[in-house]
Amino acid sequence: MAVKLQIKSRSGRDILPDGLLLPSNATVEELRARFAELKPKYPPSRQRFTLPPREGARSGEALANGKRLSDYGLADGSVLYFKDLGPQIGYATVFFWEYLGPLLVYPLFYLAPRLLYPGLKAPEKSVVQNLALAYWSFHYVKRLLETAFVHKFSHATMPVFNLLKNCAYYWMFAAYVAYFVNHPLYTPPPTRRAVIALAAAMLCQFANFRCHVILANLRPAGTKGYVVPRGFLFNFITCPNYTAEILGWVCFTVATQTAAAGLFTLVGAAQMAQWAIGKHARLRKTFDGQEGREKYPRRWIMLPPFF
Repeated sequence: MAVKLQIKSRSGRDILPDGLLLPSNATVEELRARFAELKPKYPPSRQRFTLPPREGARSGEALANGKRLSDYGLADGSVLYFKDLGPQIGYATVFFWEYLGPLLVYPLFYLAPRLLYPGLKAPEKSVVQNLALAYWSFHYVKRLLETAFVHKFSHATMPVFNLLKNCAYYWMFAAYVAYFVNHPLYTPPPTRRAVIALAAAMLCQFANFRCHVILANLRPAGTKGYVVPRGFLFNFITCPNYTAEILGWVCFTVATQTAAAGLFTLVGAAQMAQWAIGKHARLRKTFDGQEGREKYPRRWIMLPPFF
């Protein structure tokens, strides 16, 4: 049995006047593939299909790969809304370039002070500057290795513009922080304080890594859908990976005693807070305890006991 779907733009214009014919048991992937055949300029990675919005809602539920049309109650004559997501690029590619930049930019200020601080005599590097470089480099090497071997992305691609935006954020902040930490006139804080702070930051890095491994192992191969994260800090916090990341940079700020590192930490924390709020709300909505579904446990969102 086949069904004919009406595909409209968000403004209500018919994109396929003759509709789109598919088997009633077709998957969302098959829908995307068939649409790409009829509209070759929109490959599956650029497609976003949503159901008509419910009363009072601004937008409808987005169709997810791995599900069938019947899972959404789609039948002959049903309407779907299409949005072009624009040119896409792989998540792993974006992560690689945004993390490689800081790994290359920061050491330039450490290694080439005569070039980057003209007219200033560069004294011998302090212990704090040496440790700051080591911590910074470790962090971004860790991120690159996690991108290659740990992370599992729920979406294969993102808009190409994100590559420029993310690289600008990471690369420019790397230069901003490195400029002040490695400045010839930089006055380091007490070495003992810096060592203790960076030791604590390293513990945060290992906690962050442990959280990423747990997240990567949440859904074994062949399984789909959200799962309540459990184990380690997930028993108390929805986003302990963000918590550990932020606390690590707080420790780095204490160790280097620079406003630049503090601003970098603050901006990153603000962005992660937005992601954490969204993830917490999504998990609570998915696991609402209704109709046999598990109820999401009571947990801090991020940075207990404040958030």
